[in-house]
Amino acid sequence: MRLADLDYDLPESRIAQEPLAERDASKLMVVDVAADTIGHAAFVDLASLLPPSIFVFNDTRVFHARLHGHKDTGGKVELLLLRPLTERHDRWLALGRSSKAIRPEMRLTLGDGSLEAKVLAANQGGELEVLLTAKHSTIDGSIEAQGEVPLPPYIRRAPSPSDEERYQTVYAREPGAVAAPTAGLHFTDRVMRSLEDAGHRTAFVTLHVGPGTFRPVQVDHLDEHPMHEESFEVSVETAAAIHGARADGMKVVAVGTTVVRTLESAADAGGRVRATSGQTDLFIKPPYSFRVIDHLLTNFHLPRSTLLALVMALAGVDLTRRAYQTAVDRDYRFYSYGDAMLIRRAVS
Repeated sequence: MRLADLDYDLPESRIAQEPLAERDASKLMVVDVAADTIGHAAFVDLASLLPPSIFVFNDTRVFHARLHGHKDTGGKVELLLLRPLTERHDRWLALGRSSKAIRPEMRLTLGDGSLEAKVLAANQGGELEVLLTAKHSTIDGSIEAQGEVPLPPYIRRAPSPSDEERYQTVYAREPGAVAAPTAGLHFTDRVMRSLEDAGHRTAFVTLHVGPGTFRPVQVDHLDEHPMHEESFEVSVETAAAIHGARADGMKVVAVGTTVVRTLESAADAGGRVRATSGQTDLFIKPPYSFRVIDHLLTNFHLPRSTLLALVMALAGVDLTRRAYQTAVDRDYRFYSYGDAMLIRRAVS
């Protein structure tokens, strides 16, 4: 697959800068792979669009990963915390931004001054290793108090108080993501109840979304793209729930590309999902034989992104490109706060 296959034209006005007033008020494109058709529905119709299935959600929680501060010299600095490197959460992998290079041994004052960072190492790719110390609280507590919601780079505004709630799924439980699993942002208690009422089952995995989700592919041949790693976990209960649902003839619906990567990473050669945890750098692109996933609920993704490649692996390149052009033509809203797409491979 070539980089040009992941390109499409998107007017700036189609990129949603704010969430809708109601989470579940978004539009839902229905892409039927077997029939090669594109249909349109409302998100609240979701439960009626599939026979009883098991919906698998990512329960990661976005934390206040973006911190502003200054160097000892007074220069402004911004840190985006990626993941802790110790169980004490005092040592972190981070991305740094400043007018001048951030170097080892530098000391940074963050927030109101109650959180400090010492730069231990500057790695390739702009990643830093930093040691955090908190004056008046725990380190995790200070991060939440001094940091802010790390909105995606294509949302061209500062975070608002409403983002504290809206850039988070209603079922978020496990802190650790620097970006929301956006397919889940549409769900409300009402929609969750409608799934249950229609005979669908639910299960949860955890994958802590990293900044690589926004990183464009920059090589012509996708096989040469270095995929980012993300932490994931599949519990014993979730593995058993998926096995039980499949034994009962139910299909598996992944709520978001992060769930796809998690379940496909956790599956053995025969397609059985195992209870496991670790890091995954699985890059799903055409051609790919899915071992677990039958259907996918997802948002509309950036051009030249690994997420778009994953969608094409499931729906096919041509059908995906038609669907995206249809979304542009019919005023669908794109990206994190945008509308959704249901990809149905085969409905029986």
